[in-house]
Amino acid sequence: FVLILSIGCLASGGEKNNTPSWSTRIAESFLQRHPGGTTYDSASPNKKWNYEQGLMLEALHQMWLYTRDRKYFDFIKQNLDQYVGEDGVIRSYEYDDFTLDNIGPGRVLLALYGETGNQKYKRAADTLRNQLLNQPRTHEGGFWHKKIYPYQMWLDGLYMAEPFYAWYAKQAKAQDNFGDVIDQFVCIARHALDAKTGLMYHGWDESRQQPWANPSTGCSPSFWGRSIGWYCMALVDVLDYIPAGYPRRDTLITILRNLSSSLMEYRDTKTSIKEEEKVTILKLRRRACLPTHLQKVRHAAFSMRAISLLQSRRSQRSRKTLS
Repeated sequence: FVLILSIGCLASGGEKNNTPSWSTRIAESFLQRHPGGTTYDSASPNKKWNYEQGLMLEALHQMWLYTRDRKYFDFIKQNLDQYVGEDGVIRSYEYDDFTLDNIGPGRVLLALYGETGNQKYKRAADTLRNQLLNQPRTHEGGFWHKKIYPYQMWLDGLYMAEPFYAWYAKQAKAQDNFGDVIDQFVCIARHALDAKTGLMYHGWDESRQQPWANPSTGCSPSFWGRSIGWYCMALVDVLDYIPAGYPRRDTLITILRNLSSSLMEYRDTKTSIKEEEKVTILKLRRRACLPTHLQKVRHAAFSMRAISLLQSRRSQRSRKTLS
């Protein structure tokens, strides 16, 4: 439900008949069930610095921007203050793991630094930027998803890292870094894009050593709707920070438009759309980046069941798939 908050913020023109929107009701429910500024619970018990925490805090950040209700900001701050010391050290964060998932909460660090000017948030964000500076890469320069996943790029890793990277670069006036951000999207698109469907495989192993890797392409055997949604959302979000006219910014828009069009070809009106994809469509419409034939789309539903029919029997034989 994390992304429903973003959908509500984007799609709603305000509360009607004094009835709270779904995004407001969901956010209120989350706050009531997570006293003390925590994001973990019995269903998601990970208390370490992690991407789920980052997702929830970013959703609440969007609610704060949309409503200007201080309780959302206060929750974010209360949560981050449990992890970030006055020296900027992030408790439970493991730098040497070099996992892109740990970059996810970085966006709210930048938001709080911009709002409060407190240097501890800036120092914590600097740590995450330094991780990216030293993150292992493929030979073409793509970030490994994690150190324990050598030579692998996963679509969801683009969402975890690139919006933070682009925002940090804008804030630091380091526009040269935008080229590296763009390279990450182009690299994975070059290798994971399926020419037949226009969709993107979940992962790519440059070394072709993983059991799930296609020996010719290095791609994983399956399309995963959620990971495609992560990738699309990452594209939309970085466009907020890369200025119009920047070299190859149009390349990102082209990738996004083409992928959005391909997703529409495999929609199923009887099933629910992935929330990541719905957010992407709404943001694209707001930014006037949608292809013409998608301008009237409101609640399209993409069925991964239909897409799965395109998969090889290898994915059915093997249980060793990306998770």
